[in-house]
Amino acid sequence: MNLTTRYMGLSLSSPFVVGSSPMGHDLDLVKRLEDAGAAAIVMPSIFEEQITREEMGTFRDIEWPAESFAEAISYFPSPPSFKLGPDSYLDRIRRAKEAVGIPVIGSLNGSTSSGWLQYAGLIKEAGADALEMNVYFLATGPDDTCSEVEERTIEIVRGVKAATGIPLSVKLSPFFSSLPHLASRIAESGAAGLVLFNRFLQPDIDIDALEVEPRISLSDSSELLLRLRWLAILSGRIDADLACSGGVHSVDDAVKAVMAGASIVQMVSALLKNGPEHVQEVREGFSRWLDDHEYDSLEQMRGSMSHSRCPSPEAFERANYVRVLQGWRRSLDWSTF
Repeated sequence: MNLTTRYMGLSLSSPFVVGSSPMGHDLDLVKRLEDAGAAAIVMPSIFEEQITREEMGTFRDIEWPAESFAEAISYFPSPPSFKLGPDSYLDRIRRAKEAVGIPVIGSLNGSTSSGWLQYAGLIKEAGADALEMNVYFLATGPDDTCSEVEERTIEIVRGVKAATGIPLSVKLSPFFSSLPHLASRIAESGAAGLVLFNRFLQPDIDIDALEVEPRISLSDSSELLLRLRWLAILSGRIDADLACSGGVHSVDDAVKAVMAGASIVQMVSALLKNGPEHVQEVREGFSRWLDDHEYDSLEQMRGSMSHSRCPSPEAFERANYVRVLQGWRRSLDWSTF
């Protein structure tokens, strides 16, 4: 079965890509992932704060307010807590490129358009085949307008593209007032791919200690539904390849994402739960599914259930919301209340 796909101009043996995660820190694990059939790997993110700390000597010298970040400054790791510094990160990309034959994609995580973006050029020089930009900004001020948040993202895309020239993808959150409009502008600004979606930190509250506790949890298949909707809506409408990130754990999950329009699916939580060899299991099952359903290739199936091609496009819109709620109401047995 022909599982080949193209993403950001890269020719990949299959749509199964290892997303940005701590797994990229371990070169032996990276090799195992390649052996298991991963078509590419996104390196762990290097954070804007790490680079500016290196340049300025200490993170406390940064003059941006805590509200500029998704995490408050008091919760940001101390310097020794970072797995890799900026120089070590570049070296890890070089070593990963030497160790494996699959594309290695660098990853930058930031929230502002500033001089540190030139670091993106160093990622290119280190040998990265492409770059994923994780735009992680949480608007918390009442004066932060929608247009300002969007312009911040566009400026970052233009700056990174100018600094590198290599294929660039942008990892977005779903929290925009008009995601299709922003996605189109991002593509016009030079991005070759869009990754849907990043997962914001969801803080909890310790009611005894009266402290805010940052928490992160692994995804499950239920998180795929949000991705499917927006993959389907954007597929065929913007000049950029689409990547599904979050909620792909099984063969069925991968099939749904590709049907909605994804060129690749990024897997992280499923691999952390089941081990790197899970890539091979899902890849082989995906190939069998295509064969059993008489597809000749992945490309034949891709986008077949997108908003513009599926038999009932209203299912992705408000009409489906009304129909589902009305149907749920009719199914209730009010005598039990």
